[in-house]
Amino acid sequence: MEARLAGGTKSNQSVMKRRVEAELLDVLPADDRRAIRSRRDLRRVNAWMGNHTIMAHALQLAGADRPPKEIVELGAGDGDFLLRVAQKIAPRWPGVKVTLLDRRNAVAPRTLASFAALGWRPEVAVADVFDWRPARADVVVANLFLHHFTDARLRELLRLIAERAGWFVAIEPHRFALPWLCGQTLWFIGASGVTRHDGVASIAAGFVREEISALWPDPENWQLTERRAGLFSHLFVARKRS
Repeated sequence: MEARLAGGTKSNQSVMKRRVEAELLDVLPADDRRAIRSRRDLRRVNAWMGNHTIMAHALQLAGADRPPKEIVELGAGDGDFLLRVAQKIAPRWPGVKVTLLDRRNAVAPRTLASFAALGWRPEVAVADVFDWRPARADVVVANLFLHHFTDARLRELLRLIAERAGWFVAIEPHRFALPWLCGQTLWFIGASGVTRHDGVASIAAGFVREEISALWPDPENWQLTERRAGLFSHLFVARKRS
């Protein structure tokens, strides 16, 4: 297992205990104007955090010897995040089937058309992640999704993922001691009140060190990598050993 954390052990000592609370975007109807604006804000937040680049690099590194035929994204939202990742890697990974899984369908037809223009085959799956029962997928990914769950629920979710995926890549908020600073920063870049509220909640529920790895089932048969990525993100990669 690899566990590299920028900032050192001393900075981790001041990190508060993980706290999960409801986020406003999770309860707003998909067509609510506040939800629409917040999803638009999240596109900028992902770019600001560098998450598209982090995910593209992690996918290519983990799949260097065997590009996947299918990718499933959990909590896909409007599909924009994985589309931006696909734009970076599609030339080297042609013909990938994409499943965008979320409890509500917020994916615009133009997003599906953009995937198709890259040579990828997208489909939307509307279901709760705990009710998701597909056949095995080569790769499962998640962006800013795992932090919504308590440790007990997350342990169960990771078990379901391990049963269905050859490898799994997740990007989450890196937790630090003063999450309210995130709200101030999001205000500076013009984010809405919903996004600022959810940003603070996300940081408080984020991860440090090997917290996700500690919940992963059967770690002996998986190669786990968990580390801070960039200034604000936390990267987790699990790949089943041959």
